Amino acid sequence: MSTSESGGEAAGAALLLCRARPDAVAAAAPLLGERMTLAGAGARWSVLVPEGGPWLHRGEPVDRVVAGWAAALAVGAPWPVLALWWDADRAGCALASGFHRPVGYVWLADGTPVAEDEAMRTVAVRLGLDPVLDLQSLEALTRPDPGADAHARLRGLLAVLSRAGVALPAALAPGEPAGRLGAVAGALPDARPTVAATHRSTAGERRLAPWTPWAGGPGARVLALAQVSAGLPLTAWGLRRGSGGWTTAGLLLLAHGALGAGYALTRRP
Repeated sequence: MSTSESGGEAAGAALLLCRARPDAVAAAAPLLGERMTLAGAGARWSVLVPEGGPWLHRGEPVDRVVAGWAAALAVGAPWPVLALWWDADRAGCALASGFHRPVGYVWLADGTPVAEDEAMRTVAVRLGLDPVLDLQSLEALTRPDPGADAHARLRGLLAVLSRAGVALPAALAPGEPAGRLGAVAGALPDARPTVAATHRSTAGERRLAPWTPWAGGPGARVLALAQVSAGLPLTAWGLRRGSGGWTTAGLLLLAHGALGAGYALTRRP
């Protein structure tokens, strides 16, 4: 069991890089139901910094949580999301793009690669990186290097992404604990808090719990796909008719269905 499941600052931290401007990300971030700090991370990139995380108080592995977040954001948006995460034992990344199943890579704390090399090739393709120079740099991160630990691997990944426009503030460095990341992010000049959609569950909602997105069961997946299927034509119809009410209803269906579908992708055995 990794330290990500034990609690405390060593339980891990994460950053979510979105290839979109902060205004676009701010509109989608409430889907995650988690308070985060949003800031710019380059001309066409933004970064979301979680203020806490389920891994800190519910014992969930940080990699699984952030992969679910990335998928939930990307499945309902026209831009990809790259999650960077780390704990005391490992570090890695998870890329989500549209309805593609998220792809990720993992390094042990000493930098030893423990994932398929093909994953980095997929990352390069989905992010539209240079198929020669950038891919060569990414593949170097999958080879043994006694001088590079897991955090150095993530810094190497960020160096490659800088050629695609990523300019992550230097203080948001891989390896920092979640508490420090949150404090640093909140002090950035363009930082803003995202809204977390939270409410108390009713008795009826508890009876429906097996069908909610976070349950990850067959019923939840079916419901999520049904919501997306219904939301798409309803949104299109509302836009054609200029009906704000129907457009909003369609977007709400799409948002909730996208959240459930994205999470289900990461829960497949």
